[in-house]
Amino acid sequence: MKVLPFKVPKPEQDAFVYQEDFETSFYDKLHQHEEIQFSIILEGEGTLIVGDTVNFYSKNDILILDSHMPHVFKSDAKASKHSHMLSLFFTKESFGTHFFKLEELQELQPFFKRSKHGFKVTSHKKALKEIFLKLETVSKLERFIMLLQLMKITAKANYQSLSSFIYNKKYSDNEGKRMRDVLAFTMNQYRNHITLDAVAEVSNMTKNAFCKYFKKRTNKSYFQFLNELRIENACRLMQSETDSSISEIAYQSGFNNVSNFNRQFKMIKGKSPNNYRRNPS
Repeated sequence: MKVLPFKVPKPEQDAFVYQEDFETSFYDKLHQHEEIQFSIILEGEGTLIVGDTVNFYSKNDILILDSHMPHVFKSDAKASKHSHMLSLFFTKESFGTHFFKLEELQELQPFFKRSKHGFKVTSHKKALKEIFLKLETVSKLERFIMLLQLMKITAKANYQSLSSFIYNKKYSDNEGKRMRDVLAFTMNQYRNHITLDAVAEVSNMTKNAFCKYFKKRTNKSYFQFLNELRIENACRLMQSETDSSISEIAYQSGFNNVSNFNRQFKMIKGKSPNNYRRNPS
């Protein structure tokens, strides 16, 4: 199976797909698919990269990823033994080219607008979870009605965007493999010292060519992305390892200089590590 693009298995006559993933870890390769993905995390936590942005996902998160949006879930096996996710996959054309343009469905338009950058729902989560948990046992008609209910709630709910920039072209197979390899290398090695020579070698490009390539597809430099990945890990550790000092967390996250860690943390999160630990919201 090619990693990019990723094809969601769907019976020929079905307009959309309900899927349950229950594994030790989620599919952890960079991929994109034609369908919008509407998911709830029932168990597990880890790192979610969407487009250009590093995010952290955890239990009860409700996530929406747009069509053809490059993303990867990296489960944290130390934090949870199981990863459990329920998902609905559909496109704007699943029910006919003009279905979502009907006047009766105009209140769903904020859902599609928000999905352009991917988003995490931050309110009405209990009501959304109750609907998700019923999806497995209901008929296909009821499942379709529930999808519209889920979209209606999330169109009005509070939310947090998952990405600030989305590369608006589909990845070719070669590009997909290259970005997959780069992200896999980075997510496995970010706690260690990473040089430009090393990551350029992974991409099979010269250093200059790689820098231009990565910047074009993410709107940021590779090392800016790397620092965001490290800081996101540090945020997770601050919440889970309350006995660890800030300096210990900095080193565990790949920083060999606490002053640089503090500077990068404030630049990315808008507050110092100590302030974040006291008030992560």
